[in-house]
Order: sequence, then structure tokens, then C-alpha cells
Amino acid sequence: MSKKLLFILPVYFLLCNSDIVKAQNLSANVLDSITKAPIPYVTVLLNNKGVITNEDGNFNFMLDKTVQETDSLFISCIGYKSVAKPLSHFTTNTILLSPKAIELREVIVSNKNYTADEIMELVNDNLNSNYNFDYTKKRLFYRNSSYNRMVKTDFKVKESTIKALNQNFIDSIIYTVPKSNSYYTEILGDLYGSFEEDEQKLELIKASELYDKSKEMDMEKLEEKFNDIIKKNVRTDSYFKIKSGLFGTKLDADELFEADIDSTDIAAVNQEIERKQENSKKRKINFANYRKGILGKLLQNLPIHEDTDLNFIIKPRKYTYTLKEFTYLGNDAVYVLEFQPDGSADYRGTLYINADDFALLRADFENIKPVHSFKLLGVSTNTYLTKGKAIFHKQTLGRYALQYFETETGTRIGVKRPLKIIEKNKVVKGRNKQNELSGKMDLVFTDIEKNELVVFDTKQINETQFNAFEENHNVLPTYMPKYDPNFWKGHTIMEPNMAIKEFTSSELDD
Repeated sequence: MSKKLLFILPVYFLLCNSDIVKAQNLSANVLDSITKAPIPYVTVLLNNKGVITNEDGNFNFMLDKTVQETDSLFISCIGYKSVAKPLSHFTTNTILLSPKAIELREVIVSNKNYTADEIMELVNDNLNSNYNFDYTKKRLFYRNSSYNRMVKTDFKVKESTIKALNQNFIDSIIYTVPKSNSYYTEILGDLYGSFEEDEQKLELIKASELYDKSKEMDMEKLEEKFNDIIKKNVRTDSYFKIKSGLFGTKLDADELFEADIDSTDIAAVNQEIERKQENSKKRKINFANYRKGILGKLLQNLPIHEDTDLNFIIKPRKYTYTLKEFTYLGNDAVYVLEFQPDGSADYRGTLYINADDFALLRADFENIKPVHSFKLLGVSTNTYLTKGKAIFHKQTLGRYALQYFETETGTRIGVKRPLKIIEKNKVVKGRNKQNELSGKMDLVFTDIEKNELVVFDTKQINETQFNAFEENHNVLPTYMPKYDPNFWKGHTIMEPNMAIKEFTSSELDD
């Protein structure tokens, strides 16, 4: 049994003014000119660097000292007329885009009348020439949003020879565990490497964590209560056998206790300081490496790769494609294709293909059945939701780079098993059982996780430059009990949604 008791886990805009280049940030809300509804995932470019609007149509662009008021801001979105004009012309924090109606024959006049299958064949034929798979340096912003909810928490004690470890104590644990929780983490940094997961190096610039710390404190209080019971009822020369059905493990009782440090023992104090410094260093390395691993997996799973789970591009035989309409992205004609599974495939969605070079500009996808499911010996998982979108934009050299990638995954996890914890004495041979707790657990929880990755700038590097770059792990996330709009001041990020802006930890109510 682990010492830790684990639980699985105001709106603002910086307004533009007529003297816009003197402002540190350009912030605006992009709306449909007819419906006045916000337009998400709009591309905003300035001097070949870009941002993208969030789901509420908001963007925030940092203006550096090199920006002039004569520099043009380019705003484009599939299905809308693009806007391109000098910064000095943007005098309000609202930008209206007009829908652009396209008739089928308008594009057929200048393009061969391809079938949907022929278009997909050309997309695959041009993947290597259209996309940059080489070493690059990407300035990016990554946000992870996690929402946990306990659906069922049931543990029935059948037998316990430690009186304090009874049904009331178990119920107090269940009562203390939060029934729902939200967690947000954001990082800004430079990612060096290719699309291969093991060829990535990350230089973190800044990071933040937003969650309710008071719930974590409740768990610490519960841990103290649990440890007090263990210390009063368990011998230090004992060990524990933990059994759950066919599974079992062993844990020494010594692992449940920590020795206090004598403040008068200078050597021990210095050793403890060194230990904490080493732990802090390890935390920074682990934090950076964990995020680097997530970024690597996200990039490797883009639909333009061969080994991706999102195989609706590279395995067209698994899907049925339908040419639905034509539209424009700026001055580029775009084929709009819908796809459905043909057999056992997992996804459906919409593809936007450049009519001239057959590059995939955008893919919207969602699963039509559970993507992953598992059930064995009372443990079950069901990934019932997998959806998202990928958006690419053309660079100055003609090849396309990732601009935005979003995935949202929903998982239901159930554990319905017996549990037995047996304390045994190390010295006594034979029937050396000291104490026993046995019961049956029935737990169900759901987790919805959303990943958002924005690439602001992509620069070409070579393998020598990649190998020469050394990671410097010196950043840990700053904890925030509520969203602070000033935290990212001076940096370009993707604007948060309303849920993040309005999040407030319950500890602030105390």
C-alpha cells in the first residue's frame, strides 16, 4: 500500500488604439459579419509569424520593437473573405469577416473535375513534397486541460483486525476525495527536432499550472490521519502483502515512515538541503521531459504520418470520401471532402485540400465508436471520445508547416475487484500474519483531456544544429489558484477560453 492516497486525477482584452504599434499586444475578437458569432481557428499573420483564434474567436498577438504601423496584418479563414491591411487601420477590438459564397462551377472552370478518390490519391502522392519533415525549430504554445469526475466510489469492508481501519474510516476517505476536478497546464517554448518522437529537444521559456490546490491539501490531511493509524497499529519489522484477485505485491512497513531531521545536526540538515535541491533539479528535468514526450507523441500522430492512429489520409482504402463543395482560403481554391469509415475504421470528418498542390490544409475528425477498450479481471477502460483538428499553413519556401493541432479524448475507467491487505512479521516464521484488511471496491471515473498546440514560427535547422543544441532544464510551472491575465504579458499565446478565465480555486473562498 503506497504511503500516498492518490486521486486520479475575468474576461479581458488589451484594446487596440489608433497608435497600435505603441501597444505591447494586439488583441481582438473575430466575428462573422452577418451573424456576429465568433469565428474560431482563424489564422492571423504578421511578418510571417502567426497566431490562431481560440474557440471564442479571440486572439492576442505580441508586437515587438521591429513592428511598424505600416506592416500588414493578414486574417484568413476557410469560407470567409480574407482581410489584409496595415496595423494602423485596426482601431477597434472587433474584426468582422464576410462569408464567401463559392459555386461549384467557379472552380471547375480552372481545375480538372477530379473525383474524391482521385483527390485523395494526389494528396498522398504529394505528401513528401508538400510538408516539411526535416529538422526545425518551432516556437510553440501548448495547453493541456483535464477534467476528472468520480462516477462511483464504493468500498465495502468485510474484515479488519485494526479497529481504526474500519468502514467509517474508508467512508471518510471516499467523502474526502473530490467528486470532480479540473487541471490546466500551459507551456511556452522552443521545440527542436524532426517529427520523430525520439528526436526532440525542448527549451522551456515559461510554464503555469492552474488547479484547486485546496483539494490536494485535503488529501494531505487524510494522509496524516492514515499514517497516524498505521504508526499506532503496525510494527516497523512488518511487511505487507497486498492482494486484489490474482494480483499481489509486497511492501515493507519501513517505506511508510519518514525519519524526522534533528535541527541541531548540521550534517543532517545540510544533507537534507542537498536532497531537496536535487529533488528540485529532478522535478525540472522530469517536467520538461514529460512535456517533451507529450509534444513528440502529438506531432507523431498528425494525419500526414504513416504510423498515425488518424489514418484517414494515409489509408484511404479504409474510408469513403465525398466531394461536398469548393471554397476559398484567401485566393487559394479548396476542395472540401467528407469521409466516413468503409468497414472497421474509426473516424469520420471533413478535409480541406488545396486545389492547386493537393496539400491538406485542415482536417476535422471524430470517432464513431470507441477507439480503445479493455476489460480484464474487473478492470475496464473505454476511450469513448476522440476528436480534434489539425491546421497547416504554407511557409515562404512553399512547403507546409503545422500551425494548430487539437485533440480531445474521453475515457471511462472502472475497477471492480476484491482487495486484501495483510500485515506479516519479518521475524516470525510460519503463520506470521499480524493484521488483515479485506474488502471489495467498485470504482468508476471519467477523464476528459484536451490538448491544444499552436506553432507560431517554424525555422529550418540542420542535423548538426540539432545535435549541438543542449537542453537547459531550469523552468518549473508557476501555480495559479485563478487565471492571471498578466502572467503571459509580453508573450504571444493562444487566448484561453471562458472556462479557464473564470476558474477560481475554492481555497480563495476561505
